[in-house]
Amino acid sequence: MEKKDKNMNSGEELKNETPREEKPTNPDKKVKRRDVLKGLATVPVLGIFAWGYYKKRHMDRVLKQMIRDELGMEYAPPVMSTAPSSGRQLRLGVIGYGHRGPQLMKAAGFVHPSWIDAARAAAEKNPMDKRYQEFMEQDDLNIVINGICDVFDIHAEEQMAAAANLKRQGSEGKPAYPVKRYRTYKELMAADDIDAVIIAAPDHWHAPMTIEAARNGKHVYCEKPMTWNLPETYVVRDEVKKSGIVFQLGHQGRQTESYIKAKEAIEKNLLGKVNLIEVTTNRNSPNGAWVYNIHPKASPKNIDWKQFIGQAPWHDFDLKRFFRWRCWWDYSTGLSGDLFTHEYDAMNQILGLGIPQYASGSGGIYYFKDGRTVPDVQQEVFEYPDRNLSLLYSATLASDKDRGKVIMGHDGWMEVGRTLNIYADRESDRYRELIKNGKIDPSLPIYSYSPGRKNPDAVTTATEKYFAGRGLLYTYREGKRVDTTHLHIKEWLEAIRKGTQPSCNINRGFEEAITNHMGVIALREGRRVEWDPDKEVIV
Repeated sequence: MEKKDKNMNSGEELKNETPREEKPTNPDKKVKRRDVLKGLATVPVLGIFAWGYYKKRHMDRVLKQMIRDELGMEYAPPVMSTAPSSGRQLRLGVIGYGHRGPQLMKAAGFVHPSWIDAARAAAEKNPMDKRYQEFMEQDDLNIVINGICDVFDIHAEEQMAAAANLKRQGSEGKPAYPVKRYRTYKELMAADDIDAVIIAAPDHWHAPMTIEAARNGKHVYCEKPMTWNLPETYVVRDEVKKSGIVFQLGHQGRQTESYIKAKEAIEKNLLGKVNLIEVTTNRNSPNGAWVYNIHPKASPKNIDWKQFIGQAPWHDFDLKRFFRWRCWWDYSTGLSGDLFTHEYDAMNQILGLGIPQYASGSGGIYYFKDGRTVPDVQQEVFEYPDRNLSLLYSATLASDKDRGKVIMGHDGWMEVGRTLNIYADRESDRYRELIKNGKIDPSLPIYSYSPGRKNPDAVTTATEKYFAGRGLLYTYREGKRVDTTHLHIKEWLEAIRKGTQPSCNINRGFEEAITNHMGVIALREGRRVEWDPDKEVIV
């Protein structure tokens, strides 16, 4: 890992960034900051760039402060506390303990004792390994897990051990209470001692389980995508709304601080008219292409294959399909549902896109010739004529080139991920003269936000740009790195207690699901599809 600048997380300006201000020879001619503020009060949004008040060497500092003030840079994230969450204790059931299930349970505060042993040992060996410390400092969400369900016996046993590890102990500890294993999700949903469920099953089970939970009055946290096919999307929405349960879709990016600041920047019109958005996926490993490891002890004797298949097309027992189900249309919606939905939800959060009017797609299986049916290279285009913009998605599972998310406007463009950088466009009407006069360098951000820093700089150095571009800064709370999934689950639980709506509720989930299915239908049928908002159909 590259060595960080010593001021990287302190929020202090680099020593050599701005020359020290000289004392004026005539005190009466000194321009005070309050006079600058008064003079700029009537200038739209970025009138802070009125460079005539200062010589350039003085304006860097003023520009930074003005940007901070304009965007409300003293952002105060929720306070972290290891004390139990207020309100009644909630009783949960968790379905699925394959790839995502253990991550969700860890975010909720429950890990297998062997994880504690390994993380603690790693921290003792390498003080820079903070996994154990971060988990132990994670909020106590005031929940218990009373029931679990997995169709693979070995996973179910591991899941029960994790659920019973209420005190976050290693192998020296003892289970806090007995946890019941349910053989079917319907039995778990009907249990009287379960208030809410976390669904981490394969994609083709998301809708049936959510519908069953709603009909039984159980609150739902469901992994993305919300649904596997179009018809069930309407049923999920209707059942959730009719039941009144609190539903949260698993787009934990909603908790990322840089996304929150990006939304502020859009609302402040820093980019001008947005006309094009590009979001991408680049992976280049078997794991990234869903070629997950197959458990050496898995067999028809300890896997309920019939229950795994469910409403999907029948196929004889196949360990590859069981562990690598994302590679087949029979159980997933491929790149679109697994990866694009995260990118879409980020843009929907930042820009409030809603459902597009048109969608088209293309792609194919170009590298992983392993029997999969979903593409490993894919492009999708979503058009918003009423907004005069298009959203492009481009993905490959066989190249690790970093491309990220870019929002492009007439006056500027934005790179957003773990960090946020905004650049002035060279041909911008708003910034053209400032660029021409050398007041703005288009190769450096006019605004940069790095989560975890006390104050971001309005004009960054090349050093900070280097680290920010490599994703070495993360979402923080009170200076500590925090799991966004933990924050997302916490938000859902607090909404249950307070009777409010979480950030990725059923309305946002419906938008995600319809957009996802538009892209999938366009790709698989080789045509441009249209959403009719009045009839709520894809044509």
